[in-house]
Amino acid sequence: MPKFESMNTNHNYCASLTAYQRYRSHEVKVGSIGVGGDNPIRLQSMTTTNTMDTDATVAQSIRMIDAGCEIVRITAPSKREAENLLNIKNELHKRGYDTPLVADIHFTPVAAEIAARIVEKVRVNPGNYADKKKFQEITYTEESYQAELERIAKRFTPLVEICKEEGTAMRIGTNHGSLSDRILSRYGDTPTGMVESALEFLRICKSLDYHDVIISMKASNPQVMVQAYRLLINKMENEGMSYPLHLGVTEAGEGEDGRIKSAVGIGALLEDGIGDTVRVSLTEEPEFEIPVAKTLVERYSKRLPHDEIQSIDVNPINPFEYKKRQTNEVFNIGGKQVPVVMADFSQKNKITAASLFALGYNYSVPLDKWNIADMACDYIFAGNNIVDFAIPGTLGIVYNYKTWIENKGERCYPLIDAKTYLSDVELSTELSIVQVCLNDFNDAFISKLKADATVVLMIKTNNKHGMPEQRRLFMKLMNANCNTPVIIGRDYEHLSEEEFQLQASTDLGALLLDGLGDGVFLRATNCGNEQMKMQTAFGILQATRTRISKTEYISCPSCGRTLFDLQETTAKIRSKTSHLKGLKIGIMGCIVNGPGEMADADYGYVGTGVGKITLYKEKEVVQRNIPSEDAVNALIDLIKTNGDWVAPSS
Repeated sequence: MPKFESMNTNHNYCASLTAYQRYRSHEVKVGSIGVGGDNPIRLQSMTTTNTMDTDATVAQSIRMIDAGCEIVRITAPSKREAENLLNIKNELHKRGYDTPLVADIHFTPVAAEIAARIVEKVRVNPGNYADKKKFQEITYTEESYQAELERIAKRFTPLVEICKEEGTAMRIGTNHGSLSDRILSRYGDTPTGMVESALEFLRICKSLDYHDVIISMKASNPQVMVQAYRLLINKMENEGMSYPLHLGVTEAGEGEDGRIKSAVGIGALLEDGIGDTVRVSLTEEPEFEIPVAKTLVERYSKRLPHDEIQSIDVNPINPFEYKKRQTNEVFNIGGKQVPVVMADFSQKNKITAASLFALGYNYSVPLDKWNIADMACDYIFAGNNIVDFAIPGTLGIVYNYKTWIENKGERCYPLIDAKTYLSDVELSTELSIVQVCLNDFNDAFISKLKADATVVLMIKTNNKHGMPEQRRLFMKLMNANCNTPVIIGRDYEHLSEEEFQLQASTDLGALLLDGLGDGVFLRATNCGNEQMKMQTAFGILQATRTRISKTEYISCPSCGRTLFDLQETTAKIRSKTSHLKGLKIGIMGCIVNGPGEMADADYGYVGTGVGKITLYKEKEVVQRNIPSEDAVNALIDLIKTNGDWVAPSS
């Protein structure tokens, strides 16, 4: 793998931080489909039907394939389901479909060995397949730890030998929430633990001269997920490995939240050329996942050529650990403040009090006061439009410089370009915003920034490879020890709402995950309504966990193991808990995706039998086998008992 430009090789994880280039993995054949190497990024999804219902599984697989799914995954939790994969495969072939199938295995090595002789690929989870997870802390000596590795190798080797014999590919799929007790005891609940869990199995494969392996490092937290994939590449390179990578944010949820969270994690990696196959995990029908994955991936087929970005001499960012960039606090931007959100009203004909409703501000005439939502923007960029009414006390107005000079007022601030800023014009004594791109930076500009305690940068880019160009700008500031706060600005036009959400989440999310950015500004023309744009901005901050403004739902995408209607149940729980800002609720269809996958949730709702639900407080079981018709109310009671409930506002 090529090295970064003059970088510390210990931090290598992609071919280049400035020039778009795919990470070079070796090719793995999954049936007739090549993954990795020179192949395009492949799209895949997973059925949600009962694997024993052949007709339903075949019908859903066909809907997925017709939507563009190139690899179909089907759960095989036991020998019976593994054996029935043959009937499913034969029926698909009868109907003219030869799309490769993947058997999803968790706890049963025998099921994996049966499936490996039928389908084109098997997926195993290291934390479940040959290890154990009982949330126990175990102390190992080097000798006892090595003995455990030998036990795992003995249990895993038969599957590898069958895959070699049959020409079957394998995915070693590590999930953040299902790391074994052994791994947790040594490495903790960390990206390092995820990587080591996979490497143990990869080393066994390598020792047996088996290389048809694809790797995934999934987590419901995009920050953890991105760090784990980067670290995996770094470690693989050190051990002479080049396995293709399967990307996904697990348990992303539904609707716009699931799309935004998936785009933040998957998109951050795709921007650096990482990823050979993608699965977007939504709590929706699987055929709806494919268009989302396709939209994410298609941008990169058009990424080259792009404008050249100045190479990097020193990378000040540790890509394997989150550390927020240190900045000055200017008014309410930077320092220890959460990132601000600025809305764009510069293209409107007129700004009225009613205009602010879409931005989270609702004026009550009878009460003569503003009601302010949790997702209310902090600033409005008005451009040359004059705001001639009393604004809420939490809101600031930003004008173009010439308009500001003529309309100075309380909580009004100027936006100027770099050239004007350097000409020593009159500025606000509280806050001035300088709009810049990478080419505006020189020694004189940076020197003035460092001496100015009242300025914030608004960065922009017109580069097709825009995120890396803006990241390069941050690096320039950091290497110059310039702590000026930065609002990340991006322009979009003529996109559908979903395209806008996915692109903005990728572009801004990738920077925020690395601790870069003290605010966000989305200028979007013909991309949807103002409320959607505002929800997208706050959704990106929520997904990157840089500003929490609503409840977070960690819900699995359903599969043949699911023991209740996930979509209906998630909607019901959301309707009763969506006002609990900052609370994380895990909604899992079965025990396989139970306490592990919702590892950092505050509360868990897990199917543990037909019509039966078990409730968790963090990782601890609180109530078992509650009838499903009573379970949502029981969850509310549990939240109340622990003091996390607040009454919804009327």
